[in-house]
Amino acid sequence: MAEKPESFSKMRELIAFRVGEQEFCVNIMTVREIRGWTAATVLPQAPPFLRGVINLRGAVLPIVDFAVRLGLPSSEPTARHVIIVAQIAHRQIGLLVEAVSDILTMDDSAIQATPDVASELVKTFVRGILLVDGRMISLISLDHILPVDQLEAA
Repeated sequence: MAEKPESFSKMRELIAFRVGEQEFCVNIMTVREIRGWTAATVLPQAPPFLRGVINLRGAVLPIVDFAVRLGLPSSEPTARHVIIVAQIAHRQIGLLVEAVSDILTMDDSAIQATPDVASELVKTFVRGILLVDGRMISLISLDHILPVDQLEAA
């Protein structure tokens, strides 16, 4: 078996979406479906970023307001907002975002490192920055969107 050249880099497919004036993307392999906004049932004593839960084909799906989770201002969901249903570990969660904007196929070499000036909280979520057609898109890791104790509680 021939060895891969050192310059070999992995291609990955990403789903880009908008939150406020910013764009983010996640690995397409974590996304199970994209659905229109559905009003969520609020849970008492839930953290501010947890909008509530919805019924997804008989399963309870926690809905995370992605903007609030990243420390951005929340907006009241409208008909144009969508829920990205993502698989994180052994759980599914819904991410409330304004709109899905693109599906990207990127080479790993196109992903730039998160700047050192970013806070530790930012580095927890942002795995890199992509420059696409003059836009800067933050590559997000969903592993820490819900802390483990809150993921289990949800």
